[in-house]
Amino acid sequence: MRTPLKLSAAAVTLALTATLTACGGGSTSAVPEDDGSVKIMVGGLDKVIYLPARLTQQLGYFEAEGVDVTLLTEPAGVQATTSLVSGDVQGVVGFYDHTLDLQVKGKHVESVVQLAHAPGEVEVVANKAADDLTSPKDFKGKKLGVTGLGSSTDFLTKYLGVKHGVQPQEFTPVAVGAGQTFISALQQGSIQGGMTTDPTVAQVVKKNLGKVLVDMRTPEGSKQALGGPYPSSSLYMNTDWVNSHKGTVQKLANAFVKTLKWMSTHTPEQIAAKMPSDYAEGGKELYAQSIKDTLPMFTKDGVMPTDGPATVERVLKSFNPNLKNATVDLNKTYTTEFVKKSG
Repeated sequence: MRTPLKLSAAAVTLALTATLTACGGGSTSAVPEDDGSVKIMVGGLDKVIYLPARLTQQLGYFEAEGVDVTLLTEPAGVQATTSLVSGDVQGVVGFYDHTLDLQVKGKHVESVVQLAHAPGEVEVVANKAADDLTSPKDFKGKKLGVTGLGSSTDFLTKYLGVKHGVQPQEFTPVAVGAGQTFISALQQGSIQGGMTTDPTVAQVVKKNLGKVLVDMRTPEGSKQALGGPYPSSSLYMNTDWVNSHKGTVQKLANAFVKTLKWMSTHTPEQIAAKMPSDYAEGGKELYAQSIKDTLPMFTKDGVMPTDGPATVERVLKSFNPNLKNATVDLNKTYTTEFVKKSG
């Protein structure tokens, strides 16, 4: 895990005193005054699907808005969600689908900036398993890598299996993280395939370790695999915290929307140049290529796509027993209040 990018005294104080009262059904009286400090956990800071988080800081947009942001990282989105629910952080940059899963568990969380309208995920297959794994219909009996059990890669892998007639219990998801741990699992044969993102995808292909089986890095790929737009990367926060810290949330939304607009008017090479050099583990050219391949997933305005939440609900209900017969109020899983005020 990377160390925090910066850790101010104010951020530490806020983390120690803040409570996610909506998650526990408590009073809002314990929520601290809005001092403009926020800790955000990212489900993998060096993943291209979450690039806007670090890029916003690199461009100085958090500072320009007057909000003190500490970015932290966990290898999988499900772990980032745990940090939010436990009150260790005030926000998560992770997949929107967690907001639905949390709602049926009685925890009220909402996306306040929708960074992407496609998953950005890719199902890859190891070259040595390619003859036996030609599509999700061949998942049966296979060991398939995911970032973490209960993560969005786990969710999407199960959906692809169910869609092609393979039930979740008929294959084995293996938590292998991303980056080198995913690549090593593929090389060693402990998984036959798996779901991951760039820059890991680019490295797998360049090293000739595997090939792309299902590509969901574009809205078109998302529609083909999932039947519609699949809002994924987002800034989501506890609803109670959002309602009691609207000034800070608006500043965060302003900063992220500026970044999304900046990304839409700059080349992959220009974007890569703004990022930390150690994010380009496979080299500058390969990193720029991974950004180019993933850029279509991002929104330009942070607004939730109209029919996106319904696609996510349908996908989750196809395999998730917690959601299958549950009633989800989709209107409470996201808000466009803040992004629509961002110029």
